[in-house]
Amino acid sequence: MMKIRQNDEVIVIVGKDKGSIGTVTKVIGAKVIVEGYNLAKKHIRPNPQEGIQGGIEEKEMPMSISNVAIYNPTTKKADRIGIRVNDKGVKERFFKSNGETVV
Repeated sequence: MMKIRQNDEVIVIVGKDKGSIGTVTKVIGAKVIVEGYNLAKKHIRPNPQEGIQGGIEEKEMPMSISNVAIYNPTTKKADRIGIRVNDKGVKERFFKSNGETVV
């Protein structure tokens, strides 16, 4: 079970966007893409057959999963995640600081 998943609210803890809160749009192995952060300028070659104009576009680049932490809205801080089995026998993720279930 992955500790950080798609659509989780995370806080960036390292890098140029440190302290920023965003949503995970995609998880690629040990890397994540956070919406609106870790932008890089990519040069696009024009292709008239496909209707691509070309130029420079800003693209969200993957960052290591170790550079983000899950954001706990009750404490308004970064938090760690644990995995436990609830009384119905289903695995669930929870915040280590206060024991609440991650929604």
